[in-house]
Amino acid sequence: MIANLKNLFRHRVLIYTLVLRELKARYRGSVLGFLWSFLNPLLMMGVYALVFNYYLRFDMKGYTAYLCCGLLPWIWFSTGVLEGSRSIIVGSNLVNKALFPAEILPIVSVLSNLVNFLLSLPMLLIILRLYHITLTPYALLFVFSIVVQVIMMTAIVMFLSTMSVYFRDVEQILANLMSLMFFVCPIIYTVDGVEIMQKYPLLYKANPIALVMMSYQDIFFYGRLFHWKRLLLIGLGSLLLFMIGYAIFNRNKDNFPEEV
Repeated sequence: MIANLKNLFRHRVLIYTLVLRELKARYRGSVLGFLWSFLNPLLMMGVYALVFNYYLRFDMKGYTAYLCCGLLPWIWFSTGVLEGSRSIIVGSNLVNKALFPAEILPIVSVLSNLVNFLLSLPMLLIILRLYHITLTPYALLFVFSIVVQVIMMTAIVMFLSTMSVYFRDVEQILANLMSLMFFVCPIIYTVDGVEIMQKYPLLYKANPIALVMMSYQDIFFYGRLFHWKRLLLIGLGSLLLFMIGYAIFNRNKDNFPEEV
């Protein structure tokens, strides 16, 4: 495991190059190019804000700002996991090359969507300013949330990308699970505003994805310290999951060229 991690570090330039290639390919041929990194989450937030502010009215001061704080990291999570789960299949032309380290493909999916998330942060800050929400020193801790989310996502995609090679149904199942997970996590609502969350608090307290999303809401919207002990446990658990997922990936990667 340590040798493989060192090998990943040695390929850091290749990872950087593939991340740039992925970002350029994503908007190649479009008129607005990288501006879609801002427009896509902005349009999505606009739709949700319209629906829950006016149609399914959610009575909360600064609701749009609250929505943005949870929706942006969720977009990163859902898009990164979905793309990472099929990264080996999509990158089959690279996997078939004898010396290419296949394990960097799921990592590239996570990191390329991380870049999109970071590019959307100035937009979040503008929205917070429009709602007169002042950032506190706790906002600097968003780096900790990002690190935990990177580890968690990498652990997930290492396992799912391996499973997708053998079972192509994984992508379809995962897409539906993501839809369910979106509504289970308190992104478009608050924990206090939903009766079932108050009645069964384990729905979010035992949900590591929900706790990560809530950490962004705490530091940006509420300006308070998140439950750092829980987040630390999620980070440590994700490290363990990463080791398991990487071991499964490493054990099967020699079969990938034949399967894809």
